[in-house]
Amino acid sequence: MKSILALTVNGRRREDLVPDGMLLLDYLREVVGLTGTKQGCDGGECGACTVLVDDRPRLACSTLAVQMQGRRVETVEGLTRGGRMSVLQQAFHEKLGAQCGFCTPGMITAAEALLRGNPSPSRDEIKAALAGNLCRCTGYVKIVESVEAAARGAAR
Repeated sequence: MKSILALTVNGRRREDLVPDGMLLLDYLREVVGLTGTKQGCDGGECGACTVLVDDRPRLACSTLAVQMQGRRVETVEGLTRGGRMSVLQQAFHEKLGAQCGFCTPGMITAAEALLRGNPSPSRDEIKAALAGNLCRCTGYVKIVESVEAAARGAAR
């Protein structure tokens, strides 16, 4: 069966006919064309598919698209402002928080959720907020430093 899904994606209202069993990850990548959200483990264990749903981090690989009815979904692409990287995205770039880049969209969206709720997190709070996101390239030092830099950066 299919349903009409009405939601807001990155600030834009959408209505799409989607299969009831379609994952949010597939909806974002295949229907909306937003490929920043990555398919990592496909089992809710790596965090590469993290998006924001009503400002809270959510795994798109284990969420049905139809569950987003009337909700507000933000992807890493939606965090840019006027075509420019957000403070957080810029910090990941400048502080080398992105290595291969595969985990970066999920890391950034999880960190964005943290900074929206707590603009001055401690190092331990940053680590806790990113605990569901795996990076296979680093020891997380540069990732945590990137979030710290963003927290010190321009007003959110």
